[in-house]
Amino acid sequence: MQNSRKIGVLMGGMSAEREVSLKSGKAIFDALLAMGYNAVAIDVGRDLPQKLIEEKVEVAMLAALHGKWGEDGCVQGLLEIMGIPYTGCSTIASAIGMDKIIAKQTFRYHGLPTADWIVVEKNSGPLKSADIPFGLPCVIKPATEGSSIGVSIVRNEEELHPGFESAFEYDGRILIEPYIKGRELNVGVLNGDALGIVEVRPKEGFYDYKNKYTPGNTEYLCPAPLDAHVEKEVKRIGAAASEVIGCTGIVRVEMILDEKERLFLLEVNTLPGMTTTSLVPKIAKLVGIDFQQLVKRILQTATLHIGN
Repeated sequence: MQNSRKIGVLMGGMSAEREVSLKSGKAIFDALLAMGYNAVAIDVGRDLPQKLIEEKVEVAMLAALHGKWGEDGCVQGLLEIMGIPYTGCSTIASAIGMDKIIAKQTFRYHGLPTADWIVVEKNSGPLKSADIPFGLPCVIKPATEGSSIGVSIVRNEEELHPGFESAFEYDGRILIEPYIKGRELNVGVLNGDALGIVEVRPKEGFYDYKNKYTPGNTEYLCPAPLDAHVEKEVKRIGAAASEVIGCTGIVRVEMILDEKERLFLLEVNTLPGMTTTSLVPKIAKLVGIDFQQLVKRILQTATLHIGN
């Protein structure tokens, strides 16, 4: 990647993850400038094509564009049409990774471990705990959101309706899974290779939006304290999950290790957070890759995936 090429750092966007995206984007933009790259920060809106043309962007850095209309393949498709190489996953891999339902179907098809689930549509009428085959407690989440936005852990009948309302606020389809008590593990995968594992331990509740982005709310164990055979399996499943979705660049794979040491895939984040509290920079640092080097490696993955 020649330093003279104009790099557009796409950030912000129109999703519920806008504020996180702006923080990730600023960190990436500052790193690129510090390394001497010719970069410009672009706040993504419906006028994105015009901004890209006006700024004469030659390469798009998407590592900060979290959420809908960014992480879901929409912007990737636009860049393919405009002929602007971009970092991260292809249009289709981004779309699969963003849709938790399709991602779980893909995991199950390829024999990767993921918890059972049901899908509920917004117009399907009221649902009671008796209608949930695996019962309570359960986890309710929007099909296409990130950063744990709209996610609820439902432990009794009274919490069921508020959980539905919270999830339906962000999506017309929601996913219900059994609640699995265990350790939450995150694997960083760069170009198909599992870099390392971090375990997250919120001081209160679960690893929700507040605990993810409030310094001091969560304890991060990096490297995760795991037996060698468990660590090997976590890395194997993480790399496999990235492969079956078709990911490129840097991704973060979430999974739960239950009390019987069984692993369950949760999701693959195709544009993981890059803020000061984010997990991927912590994992990269574990294997000797500092933030600037991480940004540079992500930048070097920039390409067109259709008819390249």
